[in-house]
Amino acid sequence: MSAIFQHLANALSVGSLYALMAIGYTMVYGVLRLINFAHGEIFMMAMYVVFFGLATFMMPWYISFIVAILITALLGVTAERLAYRPLRDAPRISILISAIAVSYFLQNLATVLFGGRPLTFPQVPLFTSMMNLGGVHISRLLILTPVIAAVLLVGLQYLLKRTKTGMAMRAVARDYDAARLMGIDLNRTIAMTFFIGSALAGVGAIMWGMKYPQIIPTVGAMPGIKCFIAAVLGGIGNVAGAVVGGLVLGMTEILIVAAVPALAGYRDAFAFVLLIIVLLVKPTGLLGEKTTEKV
Repeated sequence: MSAIFQHLANALSVGSLYALMAIGYTMVYGVLRLINFAHGEIFMMAMYVVFFGLATFMMPWYISFIVAILITALLGVTAERLAYRPLRDAPRISILISAIAVSYFLQNLATVLFGGRPLTFPQVPLFTSMMNLGGVHISRLLILTPVIAAVLLVGLQYLLKRTKTGMAMRAVARDYDAARLMGIDLNRTIAMTFFIGSALAGVGAIMWGMKYPQIIPTVGAMPGIKCFIAAVLGGIGNVAGAVVGGLVLGMTEILIVAAVPALAGYRDAFAFVLLIIVLLVKPTGLLGEKTTEKV
C-alpha cells in the first residue's frame, strides 16, 4: 500500500510540473494562436540563472529564484518583441518558423555562454529533505510542487477573470481584430501574456531542477515537448485544460512504469501515444471547445 501512495505522490508531482509549463504554452496560443516552441529553452535558461546565481554570485537561494523567474519572464517578453511582434500580421507559418528559430538560437546561445558540460542544479534542503508520512518516504518537493502549482493557478484565474489585464487577454483571445477596434493595447496585452507564461516556466524550471538536477543546453527540449502535449491533451487555449492535461500526462507516465517496470525505457513514448489516442477520440482535447479557424 505504501508503494502505491509513493507512486501517486510522484505522479502528482510530475504532473504538476508539466501543468506549470503547459499553462505558458496555452496562454500564448490562446492569445496569439502561436505554438511558442521556444518555451522549453526559456525554461532551460531559468535553470542556468539559478545555478550561476547560487554558485557564482553567492546569492541566497530565494533571491536567486526570484531573479531567475524575473529574467525568464523578461526573456519571454524580449523574444515576443524581437521575433514575434514584427511577424504578427504575417502568415501563421512565418511566426511558427520564427518560434523554432528562437528555440535553436537559445540552445546555441546557452552552449556558447555556458558550455556543453553538464552542470548540477543546486539543491535547497528546505525543498529536498525527506519526510516519512505513514511509511511513505517523500521529499518536501513532492508536496510543495502541487501546492505551488495550485496557488499559481488560483492566482492566474483571478488575474484572468477579475482584473482589467485579464479581461483584455480574454478579449484578445476571443477576437483579435475586435479587441484592436475596441481600443485594447495589443502590444501591452500580448507582452503581459508572454511575461506571465515565461514566469510560470521559470517556476517550473526551479522545481524541475531540484527533481532532475542535470543542466545542459538541451535540458528544456523534452520537457517542452511534453508540456506542449499536455496543453493539447487538455485543450490548447484553455488554462484549466492545461492543468488537467499536465496531471493526466504525469499520472500516465509514472503509473504505467510503476505497473510494468520493464517499460521504463519507453516512458517518453507514452506521452506521444497518449496524444495520438486523445486526438483520435477528441481532437479538441479533454476540455477544449470546437472553434472555427479564421482565414
